[in-house]
This record gives sequence, structure tokens and C-alpha cells, in this order.
Amino acid sequence: MNILKTINPANGDLISEHEQHSDAEIEAALARSARAFQAGRSQSFDDRAARMRSVADVLENRKDKYAHLMTVEMGKPISQARAEVEKCAMICRHYAQHAEALMADESVGDDPKRYVRHLPLGPVLAVMPWNFPFWQVIRFAAPNLMAGNTAVLKHASNVTGCALALGDLFHEAGFADGTFEVLKTGSDRIGKIIRDDRIRAVTLTGSEKAGSAVAAIAGEVIKKTVLELGGSDAFIVMPSADLEAAAKVGVDARMTNSGQSCIAAKRFIVHADIYEAYRDAFIAELERQSVGDPTLDSTDIGPLVSAEARDDLAEKVKKTVSMGAKRVVGAQPQSGAGAYFQPGVLEEIPANSPGAVDEFFGPVALFTRVRSLSDAIAIANDHRYGLGSAIFTNEDKEIEMAVNHLEAGTTAVNQKVSSQAELPFGGVKRSGYGRELARDGLLEFTNRKAVAVK
Repeated sequence: MNILKTINPANGDLISEHEQHSDAEIEAALARSARAFQAGRSQSFDDRAARMRSVADVLENRKDKYAHLMTVEMGKPISQARAEVEKCAMICRHYAQHAEALMADESVGDDPKRYVRHLPLGPVLAVMPWNFPFWQVIRFAAPNLMAGNTAVLKHASNVTGCALALGDLFHEAGFADGTFEVLKTGSDRIGKIIRDDRIRAVTLTGSEKAGSAVAAIAGEVIKKTVLELGGSDAFIVMPSADLEAAAKVGVDARMTNSGQSCIAAKRFIVHADIYEAYRDAFIAELERQSVGDPTLDSTDIGPLVSAEARDDLAEKVKKTVSMGAKRVVGAQPQSGAGAYFQPGVLEEIPANSPGAVDEFFGPVALFTRVRSLSDAIAIANDHRYGLGSAIFTNEDKEIEMAVNHLEAGTTAVNQKVSSQAELPFGGVKRSGYGRELARDGLLEFTNRKAVAVK
């Protein structure tokens, strides 16, 4: 039987091995999920909310335990792992409080006999990534369980410990058997699971390749999908910006989770009038970041998730430099144990190089000089991804221009891109489709049923 292995990226040690579920065990999990949906679809919002608040309580009570698990499985700095658990608890409380109102019937005109009702679809398969192993799952599960759906999780194989902990969490919080099922399986069986009639919809956060494969299978069987895929977010800095603030936020936006975030600022597009000043301020802030053991509170940047991820980023940097980019500082693998990568900056990024067309999933910032906001927006949009974007400026006209013309699911002004409970989250172009969070995310996997009574 195939084994799911977890390797500590900080030192290369084997942490755990898990046998994959057999076909019979997967069948039993899907059956439980379908039964739980039928049994619980009429459960009151108050009952669901009580259990969701219990999830939040357990998350808060076990914050340190869950944070340590994330850190050893995928390398996230421990302070950021704790913050991730806290954010998970927050989103559970948000939907426990607001789901009923957000799902209320929508009236149509002045006729009370015509309205739209929101009804759950059934078991939803969630294919989730390793980089935010608790948050990505909870931000899917909290709205969907409050909507009355059940959840079937296929997590990334290297964070199986996190997946099992999440399964135990929902069970302990009082959700019925089958409401939240965890499948221990590789990607080779996802297609069969999607095609199963009991699965009513699929959501995936991951690579463009994985999203395309899942969408193709779901399309064959006409099932709703939501995809949150890659990003190469632009971070535009204009002359009116507060450069010190923009440098601090820029480093945070690029280096959080050791640079392994779809919504990390990756392409820094800076006006020529302040280019050197901003780049130097950014580098000075970057050099204050502590790189090292992710289990220490003092660490800002830990290892990449694996040696393979480190080597892939190193190859992209090498090719980009060979095509003409300038390595300003860092941006190379560190020697010694662990999948560490020295944070750094490249500039003068050539067109058609990996730095211009690919996603750099690690602590490397890519700098480009421009003469105008129009040029900055053109460069930002000249990419297949459109997940997030940011602009630092104090000019109202520039803000309006960026909001209207940047091709991205989010534009953050004088702050970094982040996912927030009250705002829909998702992308355009090859960054995917559909939305998570806010009312949009709550209703993605519901039947918006039109009702007319005579």
C-alpha cells in the first residue's frame, strides 16, 4: 500500500508515515458524508453555530499544539503558525454569527410570494494545499458546514498530520459523524472521487495544473467547482507613497510564510523617481529579517517546504539571471541542512524569463522600474495570473486608476493583500474562478432556488 510521508523541511528528518486509505475506506467515508448531509440538512442555524463556536474554542485552546504541528510538517515560522490558528478561530466565529442572515431568503420586488431561497448542495470535496494547512481548510469548512453541506477533505500528502488533527477537531466540537471526512489518499484517486455521484461539488486551492485537471473531470460530470490557483501579485509603488511604510509592508507581503503564498507580493513595480530609494529601503528592511529555525519565536523566515521546492526556485532564479536579470542581494540556496533559501532581490527582469512569466514560490522579490502608472498597470496585467494586487500611493486619481484597471481579484491600497472574512476572495484569468469568504463564499455551494407561490 502506498505511504504518505512527511519530512521536516528544517532538517530533512522523517516525521511520520501514513498508510493511504483503501478503496473500501474511501467508500465508507463517502457513504458517511452522504448520510450526514441528509440527516443534518434541516438542522437549525443555532445548532450549527453552537458547534462552530466549539470549533473556535478548541482551536484557541490548542493553538500552540496546532502551530507546532504546522511548523514541523511544512516549515512555517511558529509565530505565523499561531496567528494562522487564531485566524481560523475568528472565521469560525464569524460564520457562526452571520451565516443565518447571509443565507436569508431574498425578496423579489414587492411580491412576498416571489423569493430566492438558499439550500445546501450536499457533500463537497475540498482539495487543499500545504502552505496554510489549517487556514485553507477552515475557510472552506466554516461557511460550508454552516450552509448545511458536508465536507470531504483531501489534503496535501505532506501535511497528513494536520489533516487528521482537523478531522478530530470537528468531531470533538460535536459535528456528527460524516460531517467532516478526511481522506488519506494521493492525487491519483481524486478523479474517481469527483465522479462519485455523492460528491456534489469540488473546491481546490493549489497549482494551475492541478486546478485544470480537477476542473476538466468535474466538467465531464457537470459539477460546480471553485478554483483558487497561482498568483504573481504586483506591488506598485508611486512617488507619493510613504516609502518607509511601503518597504515594511512590502517585505512582509513578500516574505510571509517564507514567501510561499499565492497572494504574496512577488513583482515590485516601482516608479523611476523613487526606484533606488524604495529598493534600498526594502533591502534594509529585508536584512532585518531573521532566517532560521522555524520553531523559534525570533524567526521571521523559515525553510521552504521541501528540498525539491528549494531546488525549483534556485533553477528559476538561475535562469532569470542568465537571461539578463541582476541579482542585487541574496536569492540563492543556503548551505547546510534543511530546505533554506536566502531571501533576496532581483532587478531588471527580462521579458520571457521565469521571473517575468512564472510564479516564484519563495523569498525572492522581483523589481522593475517604470515611468508612469499606466506602464506599471500594463506590466502588472501582462501575466497569466490575476489573484491579488497592491498599490502604494496617496493620489486619489491613481487609486481609482489602479482599482479600475488592475486585472486581479483584489486590489489593496497602502496595505498588503490579505484574505478577510467580510470580503470575497478569489482571482481572475488563470488564478481561477469563484469566490471564498464573505457572502459570496457562503453561497458558492448552495442552490439559489427561485420560488414563486400563486
